[in-house]
Amino acid sequence: MLAMERLGNGQEPPRHPRALSSAPAELTCQRLQRIGEGVGKVVYASEHWVVRRERSTSEIIALIVIWKLARRIAHFIPGGDKLFDKPSHRNRLFRVVLQSLVLLVPRGLWYTTHIGEMWRLYRFRSERGESLAQTYLHGTELVPEEVIFPPTRVQVGGWPGWLEVSQATQRVEATLYARLVELAEKGRFDEVEQWLNRFLELRQAGWSRGVFSMDAHLKNFGVCGDRVVLIDTGGLTDSWSEIQTRLGTEQNDVEPHVRLGLAPLLAPRPDIAARFNSRWRAVVSSDGVRQHWPE
Repeated sequence: MLAMERLGNGQEPPRHPRALSSAPAELTCQRLQRIGEGVGKVVYASEHWVVRRERSTSEIIALIVIWKLARRIAHFIPGGDKLFDKPSHRNRLFRVVLQSLVLLVPRGLWYTTHIGEMWRLYRFRSERGESLAQTYLHGTELVPEEVIFPPTRVQVGGWPGWLEVSQATQRVEATLYARLVELAEKGRFDEVEQWLNRFLELRQAGWSRGVFSMDAHLKNFGVCGDRVVLIDTGGLTDSWSEIQTRLGTEQNDVEPHVRLGLAPLLAPRPDIAARFNSRWRAVVSSDGVRQHWPE
């Protein structure tokens, strides 16, 4: 009932994930490829479906330690701020070594440090984002399709070699950022601008359902056909005070296209960058969000 009250006029309420009698065949007939990882999960995929492994607390703490180390050495080593940006065997080995050290320290001690504080904040935002997505977005065009099925053992590349899963998510064709890079390299800038407009339209559609993404990085969004969809729900919030604080920060920040990592892509087309920045500032503002926010 609450979800219905939060929707704008004419909007369909979210639907429950489609229930299958068994897992999609392509999940069980092959070893799934590891395609990405984040702080809290590792993602594996077949051609059309994605499953994930949730990281343990010790893994997440080790990754937070790595992130803090990267921030410290960035001032002394050229390119140090990007040293751990991309998954690699070296970075995974470093994480495993640190995870072993984390396990030697009583968890209660970690919780009293700034690292523990960051872990609690990450867990809170992750759980809140997933809950909001389940309530207001799943089963809509704003996120990839999700299916559920009886617990099934699947083989995955790398450690641990297998997982038991009971749900899968539609695999996107590419992240929005990757699609924009591809189009820019081919000089198809009219399509780049079209996808950027779709990105802003997706954000507004989310606001009309009463949710706002605090982490609107282009790698957190994907492409499905002619749609932009949200693929990382960890940054979702429905707290208006939190949204206002974020919007206030963004208004005084660098140009939107620079913050989103689009400066190199749009360097040949400053006119597109200018139009995007102008529309972003008009749309991603307190007035712009309130215009779509449900009463």
